[in-house]
Amino acid sequence: MTTAKNYRIEDISKVSRQQLIDGRDVEALTGARFTRVSPAHGVEVSEFPDADAADVDAAVAAARRAFESGWRTLDGAARAKLLHRVGDLIRRDAESLALAESLESGKPISQARGEVAGTAELWEYAATLARHNIGDAHNHLGPDVMAVSIHEPVGVVGMITPWNFPILIISQKLPFALAAGNTAVVKPSESTSSTTVLLAQLIREAGFPDGVVNVITGAGRVGAALVAHPGVDMLSFTGSTRVGRGLAASAGGDLKKVELELGGKNPQIVCAKADFAAAVDAAVFGGYFNVGQCCNSGSRLIVHRSISDEFAHAVVERTRHVPVGDPLLATTQVGAIVNETQLATIERFVGEGVSAGATLLSGGTRFAGATPLFFEPTVFTNVTGDMSIAREEIFGPVLSVIPFEELSEAIRIANGTQYGLSAGIWSDDINEALTVARDVRAGTIWVNRWMDGYPELAFGGFGASGIGRELGRQALAEFSEMKTIQLQVGRRASRWVEAPDADRPETS
Repeated sequence: MTTAKNYRIEDISKVSRQQLIDGRDVEALTGARFTRVSPAHGVEVSEFPDADAADVDAAVAAARRAFESGWRTLDGAARAKLLHRVGDLIRRDAESLALAESLESGKPISQARGEVAGTAELWEYAATLARHNIGDAHNHLGPDVMAVSIHEPVGVVGMITPWNFPILIISQKLPFALAAGNTAVVKPSESTSSTTVLLAQLIREAGFPDGVVNVITGAGRVGAALVAHPGVDMLSFTGSTRVGRGLAASAGGDLKKVELELGGKNPQIVCAKADFAAAVDAAVFGGYFNVGQCCNSGSRLIVHRSISDEFAHAVVERTRHVPVGDPLLATTQVGAIVNETQLATIERFVGEGVSAGATLLSGGTRFAGATPLFFEPTVFTNVTGDMSIAREEIFGPVLSVIPFEELSEAIRIANGTQYGLSAGIWSDDINEALTVARDVRAGTIWVNRWMDGYPELAFGGFGASGIGRELGRQALAEFSEMKTIQLQVGRRASRWVEAPDADRPETS
C-alpha cells in the first residue's frame, strides 16, 4: 500500500454496486436505486440498490438456510481459516477500500487507510477466537453428577452500522458473530455503503458458504424492517442513542437479543501535574479525528483551573496548524462533514454554546472553501457543565474547556452526562489516575493516552452509551447463548419412595 498517494476527484468515476444475498450480487426487487454524493467534492461517486422489506425477507431467509444447513455446526478450525483469509484479502485490497471510504465519508484518506489496516486485524483476531470458543466443566456438584456449560450461536444476527467508520464498525461485529457460528444480514448506512458491499464480496471470495453473510442497502426503512423481522434472532446496532432506544423497544416485543454501541460525550481530565504537551496533542487529536464524528471523541476537556487558560490557548494554537481540506490529499487531517443535516446540527450546538455564555476562542463557522460541507475546528472556553455543548453529543469538531478545582469536582463533571463510553486522565500522580479509573463511569478509561484500541480489549459503554460489549474474548459470548448440560454419573436412586407391597392394590 502506497500511503503517500494523492488522488484527484477529476479522475474518479461513479461506481455502481449491488447487494449480496445468498451468495449472489442482486438488485433491489423493485429495481430502485439511490446515489451517494461525496460530501467533500459535491459529485456523485457511487450508486446502490434501494431495498425494501421484500429484500429483507430474502436476505433473512438466505441467512436462515445457511445457519441450519451446516454453518452453525462447522468446526472452529474451519471457520478460523475462512476468517483469516478475509483478513488477508482486506490487506490485499486496502488501498481501494480506503479510497471508497474516503470518497463517501469525507474523512482524510490517511485516516481511511488506518481504519482499513485496523479492520484486517479484527478479522485475524476473531479467527483466533473461533478455535477457542470454550465453556466450563463442573465436577463439584455432588458424587453422581457432572455438568458442562457451552456456548451456542444465537442464529441469524441483524447488523445495522453507521456512516462514520463503516468498514471498521461492521468488523467489530461480523467476524465475531461468524466465529461463534451465527449467520448475518447487514444493513450499512446509506451514506457509506461501499466498503461494506466490498467486504461482502471479499467474504464470498474467501470461500464462505452462500447465505452466511448478506448485505442489503437502502434507507432507514430497510433497517426498520430488519429490526422487526421475526426471522432475526439478535440485533447488533451502532449509532445514536435516540435510534438505539427505539430499536431496543422494537426488539423487546419479540424478545430478540440486543447489543448496542451508542453515543458518547467523553471527558479528558487534565490535572495540574500532567505532561502538558502530550495532553494538548491528545485534545486536538481526540477532538478532530474523523472531523469529530466519532463516538470516542474526547470533546470535553476538563482542565485544572490553574492551567485551563494556558491549555485552551495552546489547543487553539495547535489547531491552527492542523491541515483541513480535500480528504484525497495524503497530508489532510481534517476532512468534510458527512452531510448537510449533520453540519446543521453542529452549527446549532455552536449557536447554543455562544448563547449560553461560553467563549468562542476559534472556529465556529463553515469552512471558507469551495464546498459547503466543511466546518472549522472549534474551541470553546468558560464552559459550564449545564451547557448543551458540555452535555450532548455534537458529532463534530467542537472542543469545550471546562475548569475544575478539585479532582472530586472533575469526576462529578465527567459523570454529569447520560453517557459513559470512554474517559481519560492526564496526570503524573498515580493516585489521581487510579481515582479517576475507579470513579468515572465509562467502559474504557485511558491514562496518559487517548483513543488507542486493540482487538483484544472489550469495548462498550455505561448508561446511554449502550448495552453489551464488542471485541475481546467477551465478543463471542455476546453473540452466543449459554447452554448447560447435566450428566448423571452411575445409577441414580429413585426420588420417589415406593409403597410397601402390602399397601399396593391387588390386580386380577
